[in-house]
Amino acid sequence: MKRGFYTIMAAQFFSSLADNALFVTAVELLKTSGAPKWQPAALVPMFAQFYVLLAPFVGAYADARPKGRVMFASNAIKVVGCLMMLFGSHPLLAYAIVGLGAAAYSPAKYGILTELLPASQLVKANGWIEGLTISSIILGVLLGGQLVGHAVSSRLLAFDFPLIDTGISSAPEAAIAVLILFYMVAAWFNTRIPDTGVEMRPMPLNKFELLPDFWNCNAALWRDKLGQISLATTTLFWGVSGNLRYIVLAWSAAALGYNTTQASSLVGVVAIGTAAGAILASLRMRLDQATRVIPLGIAMGLLVIGMNFISSVWVAGPFLIVLGALGGFLVVPMNALLQHRGHKLMGAGRSIAVQNFNEQACILSLGAGYSLSTGMGLSAFGAITCFGVVVAGFMGLIQRWHCRNAVKHKVQLDHLMGIARNDKSH
Repeated sequence: MKRGFYTIMAAQFFSSLADNALFVTAVELLKTSGAPKWQPAALVPMFAQFYVLLAPFVGAYADARPKGRVMFASNAIKVVGCLMMLFGSHPLLAYAIVGLGAAAYSPAKYGILTELLPASQLVKANGWIEGLTISSIILGVLLGGQLVGHAVSSRLLAFDFPLIDTGISSAPEAAIAVLILFYMVAAWFNTRIPDTGVEMRPMPLNKFELLPDFWNCNAALWRDKLGQISLATTTLFWGVSGNLRYIVLAWSAAALGYNTTQASSLVGVVAIGTAAGAILASLRMRLDQATRVIPLGIAMGLLVIGMNFISSVWVAGPFLIVLGALGGFLVVPMNALLQHRGHKLMGAGRSIAVQNFNEQACILSLGAGYSLSTGMGLSAFGAITCFGVVVAGFMGLIQRWHCRNAVKHKVQLDHLMGIARNDKSH
């Protein structure tokens, strides 16, 4: 791997660490303020909305500027969201601003991989990035849980700046102040990311001209016989996984009687399994083998339903690790295949923006439905059943879709896979 790749990894680690710790902190902030039950569940779709609304613009923005600078600006926006949450803005509004920064960050984070590395290293690079990201999820949710816990928060609240009244008076507020420092560390690493030398694609003066370009890119990926399968798979995976993070918190409280600090450890357990699966996939899978992992998605959906029958943490731990491992092994090769096809068809930043649009639209739709259902009385057990059925059912449909493509378009698929194998040889 090129040296700049490790700088990207460091920047991604600290930014993702803070994102996930902030999610747990925001959940606790809403709970302690007496917010209705639907509001913590609404954090997920609020974070996702700017991914959807700005998708036509952020990909072109990432392609028009050095991606290290784009990532720096994105982390600055996340800091603004934290400050809003810290100084009185509604947590849902402030968390949406953090989502705005994340929406701008993602096309640059993944797009720079295709600029810096050859196609033959994309699966490996994605394995490391996903493994590191998931490691930051593990540590992030644990960090967030500990920061709002009594043992750590009492020490943070006991600390005073001389001659300065910060106004920080609760455990979630103290946690947010600490997380701002992590975003600043990530921003510093962003300044160290090298320029890849790839020619920039300037944005038009009339930004609305990007709308038809974006929809053309979106249509191009959905028409591509490999792009459509990988896009459908990753869209469904992240749509469910993005909401499962909160559902595990709710399930832990209902099934095991856990508080936020304790429940955050189980979210980390899922992430441990996902990291292991991602790393294993990066070592064992090739780009031209990516579609072979689709049946794992069906198994993953069935396992999600199995959570309803668990009442012991000693069973829950290994079970959640296996569940996460299936997801990690599924998403890494499919993500790499999608990046490869997108880079060939339209450029790195635009393809990642299309991917984010579809994935976050799925997160937004499922999250809004879950938040609405929670307000109407849906239990965590009912939500788990619904999500498991959705995953298993739709992954079965995607598998049939790919099999039909293989029969009707065998020559084209062989040609596309041939490109992947030829790229691997360079």
